[in-house]
Amino acid sequence: MDESSGLDRRHFLVGAAVTAVGVGLPGGIASARPGRGRHCFVPGTTPANVLARPGTRGLVRERYYQRRVRRYLDYATDFERFGSPPGIAVHLIAAHRDPHYTWNIAGVTNDALAAVWTQIDEWRDTRDFQFMYLNWVYALGRGDTPMTQIDQTVITAIEERLVANRYRYNDPLPGDRIDHLWYWSENHRIIVLANEWLAGQFLPDAVFDVTGLTGAEHMARAKPDILEWIDERARFGFFEWHSNVYMAKNITPLLMLCELCDDVEIVQAAAMALDLCLFDMAAHYHRGAYVAPHGRTYKKDKMTARDEDTYGFAKFLFADTDPDFVTPTDTTTTFFCAAQRYRPPRLILKVARHDRPTITRERHGVFVDASEPISDAPVAPFGKDFSDPANLPFWWSTGGIGMWQLADMGFAEADKYRLWEGDAFQLITQLRDVNGGDLDRIKQWEQANHMILNLGFLAEANTYAYRTRQVAMASVLDHRKGEMRDQVHMWQATINTEARVFTTHPMTDVSESTNWRDDGEPGYWTGEASMPRSAQYRNTSVHLYQPAYDRDTDPILALVFDYQNFTHAYFPQDHFDEVVQHANWTIGRKDGGFIALWSWRDPQWRTYDPTVNATNGMTKPFDLVAPGGPDNIWICEVSTEADESFNDFSARISTSAPQVTRTADEFAVYWSSPTNGAMSFGWDEPFVVEGVEQQITDFPRHRSRWGHVDRLERKYDLRHGQHVLKLDFDAGTRSVERRC
Repeated sequence: MDESSGLDRRHFLVGAAVTAVGVGLPGGIASARPGRGRHCFVPGTTPANVLARPGTRGLVRERYYQRRVRRYLDYATDFERFGSPPGIAVHLIAAHRDPHYTWNIAGVTNDALAAVWTQIDEWRDTRDFQFMYLNWVYALGRGDTPMTQIDQTVITAIEERLVANRYRYNDPLPGDRIDHLWYWSENHRIIVLANEWLAGQFLPDAVFDVTGLTGAEHMARAKPDILEWIDERARFGFFEWHSNVYMAKNITPLLMLCELCDDVEIVQAAAMALDLCLFDMAAHYHRGAYVAPHGRTYKKDKMTARDEDTYGFAKFLFADTDPDFVTPTDTTTTFFCAAQRYRPPRLILKVARHDRPTITRERHGVFVDASEPISDAPVAPFGKDFSDPANLPFWWSTGGIGMWQLADMGFAEADKYRLWEGDAFQLITQLRDVNGGDLDRIKQWEQANHMILNLGFLAEANTYAYRTRQVAMASVLDHRKGEMRDQVHMWQATINTEARVFTTHPMTDVSESTNWRDDGEPGYWTGEASMPRSAQYRNTSVHLYQPAYDRDTDPILALVFDYQNFTHAYFPQDHFDEVVQHANWTIGRKDGGFIALWSWRDPQWRTYDPTVNATNGMTKPFDLVAPGGPDNIWICEVSTEADESFNDFSARISTSAPQVTRTADEFAVYWSSPTNGAMSFGWDEPFVVEGVEQQITDFPRHRSRWGHVDRLERKYDLRHGQHVLKLDFDAGTRSVERRC
């Protein structure tokens, strides 16, 4: 399974010996010790031994893990990127592993890190990411050998910034400062909290500039909020569901807490939450790609799996793709190379590599109806009162800033803590000013235009994923139909890292830029101007587009939030072995997998001049446009050569044309799928397959061949053959087993 052969380059990165010796990081981090044979692991009582030891039965095999570490370090240490904390950390990790490793440690200077210091000192957004990486540099860079001791002036510079940083949006804000950090998204919340804890742990007696609290007091303040965030993931899943961008930003701080934190309860809870992250990825992993629908993503991550922020770590852990790593500063993979306490359960690798047909249903997030009539005391679910500022991080981490229910609390907090002045609030401030700052008027505006202004709300999501060895398809079902969502990826059919198909309703026209990652603002490929109503049954999915608003809904909003008069599909012909068209069907094959896509409106290829519009090296058309209106129906069915030949699949799929009913009151489709039989679906009608209505909402938290977890349940019992992972968030216990 592992393409690397081991010890192959200029430096001996310690072979099997590291399994027994470990890294031995400073700051109380224990060395890794393999578990022994079939002995059951009994959790210890210290941060160093509370987790199952590397090598314990039920965890990923330690020799395999160390080969993966060597493979990545062998690649990453060929680069010198000393302006990047992960670029520094990768060399420190190698030096801790191998006493003979040498590198240009003198290149780590304050001048090299000048851009990082500026971002932190000016309290810019995403500075919390930098602190997360600097925590590792601080821990690794105070070693006891010349190659693990970075210059003391850099260590001092880190300490000064740990003390000077502002860790909460509601901490005191000096009158001459503006804080631009976005504190509230799901990933930012845990990153900021983990940073606060570790800053306090590193410097417990220091008095922090902003709060006047000691480091120890910051630790005490952060702990309950860290545990609350982890409890939310156990109960509600991920607000940024299946994000191929921000799942990496959940994994990285959780690993950091597992490895660098000296609190037993936090270490154990962080490891359990980390297991959930990795299982989420594994259950939706296919040939190098995170093939789920994504609650948050961007063009830069959705056109090819190799651009996903999760790609490098998936390659590191699952080791089943041919393309090499894409960056030597992959922030997730880098720090897993330093991990001594945490190892992934082997069940997770088994799930990722499972190649028999599987269906996975999940529910993430929370439901709130932003269209409900305005009242003085709206009822909030799960006891998260809309009027209590203590709940603002919870609600804003769902992206629900545009909900009228949160306007009173959000407006008051923004006034009190001068949030309006930050860069992250520019658009929100403009929308406030359009309404003259009148709160009652703003609430009425938000309620009347919830389908537009609530564009960031991730909401409750029911996801459905079908996966075989050769092809996968996944959708989020009946999710905010007709409404605007700015960073969502509704569905996708996937064969490998490059051969993938999906549709969107674009907000803007294509960007006139030769930079492939430039998608314009707010985007041609990123997000949806209007969400389709989607359904999926096994290998067939149906997606109905019909905007719930138009340019006449609100003339002011129309100046900012527009949409195109067509829907379109990404169908990269260059990355398929063959693509054919029959009537309104476009059908492609690659590596034994087949994808067929049908459009109600006549589809046509859009061609690009690569000197004007980026094509990422593709020479054949890849943008399949269905002009004539923003309302459309797309149907996708996938198959494999194990079931039939490509010619037979193409013939069968194209002989039965879907029938569409389109009137002022009805928008529906009726079709006889070659594999699943008669099905019907409409804008306001159920999804019916062979006369049986299919459930497309109210899924459990997780249901698959590997386990069933009810909604809001805090206990997970996941199994793959003899491999077992049990997580009990009520008891705070983690059990990893491999049964005979």
